[in-house]
Amino acid sequence: MQTPLDIAYLQMQEDEAQAMGFYARFLEAELFLMLESEVADGQAKPLVMQTSDGALALVFDREERLADFGEVVSDYVALSGRRVATMLAGQGVGVGLNLGEAPSAMVLPAGAVTWLAEAALGEDEELEAKPLQIAKPAGVPEALITALDGKLANMGGVVGAAYLVSVTYENGEQGHMLALVNVPAPARPGVSEALSEALRFSGIEAGQLDLAFLASDDRHLERFAKVGLGFEIPELIFPKAQATTAPGMDPDKPPILR
Repeated sequence: MQTPLDIAYLQMQEDEAQAMGFYARFLEAELFLMLESEVADGQAKPLVMQTSDGALALVFDREERLADFGEVVSDYVALSGRRVATMLAGQGVGVGLNLGEAPSAMVLPAGAVTWLAEAALGEDEELEAKPLQIAKPAGVPEALITALDGKLANMGGVVGAAYLVSVTYENGEQGHMLALVNVPAPARPGVSEALSEALRFSGIEAGQLDLAFLASDDRHLERFAKVGLGFEIPELIFPKAQATTAPGMDPDKPPILR
């Protein structure tokens, strides 16, 4: 059965314009990173192989693929692609993704890994200008709507609702705003980062998307819900994140990756 990364990779092979979609999927995916040895004293060291493509850390989007690649069971840690890229950036280490028989088997050179990490960084600055008018969204590229829909579909239990609108600010500037409902304060930086990636990886070279975090009893919410483009967000209970799944690891004490 093909995985979302397989599908995104094959789409990229058919159309180079889909490359940004693949990179965005890579950053969102849960990946299993092979380790050099079992976690000890709360520390984990990635297995780095020297190949003709340079030094590579090995990641897989299915535990079965990791097991099939090695002749013996390897220690591993589960991380997002975003975390993997950030961890390896600037170290001269590339990524071997799903090496073996998977449709998405490929090598991301060290330079590409660093670029991905830099693209994933950064959060929108807090909005200072106040919206004067809120209207139905106009002139929004379909690629951006698709990218936002993909991100928000994975935020059930964190984002209660989301509405995209066109806005005119007090200073006369115009743009678009995404209103996010009932997002817990600790989750807002991560949500902001993920949605910023949606803008960058939508293929739009220049653009701006302001975020507004609203409570369900906010007096402005009715206006957003009335004219905004709503996104379907699954009603899920967000599971407790577990940084590792390797045998013998304590999920409440994630390893320190160096």
